[in-house]
Amino acid sequence: MSSTEGPVAGTSGLEEDGQLRWLDEQEKAAWTGLISLVLLLPGKLESPLRQEHGITLFEYLVLSHLSDAPGRKLRMGELAFLASGSLSRLSNVIKRCEQRGWVARTPDPDDGRYTLAELTDAGFDIVRRAAPTHLRAVRGLVLDSLNTADQKALVRIAEKLRIVPDDFG
Repeated sequence: MSSTEGPVAGTSGLEEDGQLRWLDEQEKAAWTGLISLVLLLPGKLESPLRQEHGITLFEYLVLSHLSDAPGRKLRMGELAFLASGSLSRLSNVIKRCEQRGWVARTPDPDDGRYTLAELTDAGFDIVRRAAPTHLRAVRGLVLDSLNTADQKALVRIAEKLRIVPDDFG
């Protein structure tokens, strides 16, 4: 299969003869674009949240997902997946949010092996105030520059590249 026919799965970047496959110009451009997005966009999205509300992007994502959940409660593992973080990172953030009175942790009544994170009224208030700030950043930095076809392509790419944290059960 040529490099233009589709993805080469399971090759670990090696040719059939075991030689390393270097990036061609298209691959290099795609990789450079992706890594720039991955490394630079989060900081640009976080900056207004920190300046206006004193929260990080990850904290906002955690609180926002809880605000959308039924009863404002989610299992920690599900919340880590939704917020695109590891369980250990989420645990640290939830601890800080508990100290601020934004979240409470309780055992899952359906299965005590799991822990639920529940958004408090104070946590909901911070999400409510920070949401317009986040929305302006998302629109200004990403969505308003993309047409519908671009947005659909981004969804397809994200689904293909979906990375799940190692400790997600």
